[in-house]
Amino acid sequence: MGATATGVRAPSGMIAATSAMLALQDEMNSRVDPDWMTRERAWYRAIWIECAELMDHYGGWKWWKASHQDLEQVMLEIVDIWHFGLSIRIPADRNYDAAAERIVEEWLAPLPTAGFLRDVEALAAHALSRHDCLVPIVPALLAGIGRDFDALYRSYVGKNVLNFFRQDHGYREGSYRKLWQGREDNVHLVEVLAEMTAGAGDLRAQVYAALAERYAAD
Repeated sequence: MGATATGVRAPSGMIAATSAMLALQDEMNSRVDPDWMTRERAWYRAIWIECAELMDHYGGWKWWKASHQDLEQVMLEIVDIWHFGLSIRIPADRNYDAAAERIVEEWLAPLPTAGFLRDVEALAAHALSRHDCLVPIVPALLAGIGRDFDALYRSYVGKNVLNFFRQDHGYREGSYRKLWQGREDNVHLVEVLAEMTAGAGDLRAQVYAALAERYAAD
């Protein structure tokens, strides 16, 4: 068990896992732009825009039409938001462990839920007003769909791999095919992650290989 700055005991490996995600996010950002740290990107803007997509996948708020709830895609939208939140929190000195301790400290002091959609709105409002990620609301969002930190970590690693796969196959140049065999790559990722049984140590390699096989078969 590790202790945060306030003395709250963090679950074993939680700080290490968060530090690993920060490092993976830095690696992804650098893959797109080696000088990303100096660009002052509007990560907060990406958060609130993703919040709208998250609400659409969760459904139930468009009273004028039928909606279909897709919890797997809700999870991936939370992961996308987490990508941008991590990007905000990566320090200039790249001290991932120190940043991870601060994130975990916030995680372990969660905000009470006001209901899933209102929690999403709180996340969006915080991004707009503070230009930051409201970490303490993320546990409530995950609990609202029956997930936890471990599920976030596993899905984050998977989506990080997919993002690298996209870049390796022409995403930035516009030549990447997002639809494979009639389904979006995010759907394939969900299926691939469900098939993975190995530990996180080789999860990245296995997910990448599985995505490559499916992409080539289209």
